[in-house]
Amino acid sequence: MSINIRTHHLLCLLVTLGILFSCKQAPKASEETSVVKTPVTIVPVNYKSFSSTVALPAIATFMNKSTIRATTAGNIEQVLIIQGDYVSSGQLLFTIKTREAMALDRKYQADTSLNFAGTIKIVAPVEGVINSISHQKGDFVQEGDEMAIVWEQKSLVFILTVPFELDKYIEKNKNCRISLPDNSQISGTITHKLPEMDMQSQTVRYIVKSSSTSRLSGNLIASINLVKSTSEKAMVLPKQAVLGNETQTEFWVMKLINDSTAIKTPVTKGYENNEEVEITSPVFSTSDRMVLTGNYGLPDTARITILK
Repeated sequence: MSINIRTHHLLCLLVTLGILFSCKQAPKASEETSVVKTPVTIVPVNYKSFSSTVALPAIATFMNKSTIRATTAGNIEQVLIIQGDYVSSGQLLFTIKTREAMALDRKYQADTSLNFAGTIKIVAPVEGVINSISHQKGDFVQEGDEMAIVWEQKSLVFILTVPFELDKYIEKNKNCRISLPDNSQISGTITHKLPEMDMQSQTVRYIVKSSSTSRLSGNLIASINLVKSTSEKAMVLPKQAVLGNETQTEFWVMKLINDSTAIKTPVTKGYENNEEVEITSPVFSTSDRMVLTGNYGLPDTARITILK
């Protein structure tokens, strides 16, 4: 009986030691988990002049076209252009062998004393781009027939499409910058409004003349940033540093309180453009640091490591 009691006591002792051992090990595992840090990059708060802008599409369009017509009846002998060619004013486009020349005997055509070559030259009346060609070599044309259409290079403008509610900002943006698809920019001037709105989208259209002498193509899609407002000393952060909920009703930043900890700080947004956001509250100092990358999904208090 005494042996059983001793065995029971021994088992109880072993169980107690096991519990104590596991309790001592648990904090160690927790400590190991807590040191996991998220790598981030940081950015300081910047105070500067800030403009709120909105990017709107602008499409290159030729406003004027010249129709090239046959000046006599006859057969087309030469077609010296193809669609898309850039031509200068006075450049030879077609030659036509007249109906009279076709009726003459070859020996008379060779007699230069008759001073009748029988070939009519058709030239470009303006500088521009060949948009279409209606006839090819060998075709018979009547006087006045359309032969080609030239879009006049000097008539190239951009058509700016503006939502009606933004129409009030046009006056302060008469001189603007046109951003092309290759990220280059050219100067432009908003000249006048077209008379009709688009019924479906309720947008108004403006003519924007470019100061560029480059040969731009029709239907080129560019963009123009309309300035909505300007603040001389705004508190500004990159858009990437400002997070929001799914409904975009709450916004926050991850602010560093030391080199290894960032806390969630609610903010109120002001104006914004394509790259930056104005923060109206709370007021941060220029020494404050915000998480720029790696901030998505971070908890309220996050352990971080700063990437250099």
